[in-house]
Amino acid sequence: MNWKEKDSGLLLQRSFLFGITGIVICLIPLINKNFLFMNLPMGPLNGVGILLQFFGLSIAVMVMRQRKVAEELQEKAKKMILVLAVALVFFFMVI
Repeated sequence: MNWKEKDSGLLLQRSFLFGITGIVICLIPLINKNFLFMNLPMGPLNGVGILLQFFGLSIAVMVMRQRKVAEELQEKAKKMILVLAVALVFFFMVI
């Protein structure tokens, strides 16, 4: 089944899961930088986290662009886009 044919609620749920996973993965290098738990390169982990955030953001934008979506789901998609955009700006400024 194509992603565009899926239910908008399910797509927003997946967007949330990808976004929150990306945020948590990007927080790990920040915590490690301050407390130095492991002496490992954390650049690839940041890249994976940012990739997951972009993927969640793209799913939320896809829901916004769909036709005949309920107003409630559009509001949720707008909030998700705002949260993920702010998180991306924050993590780009930290890197």
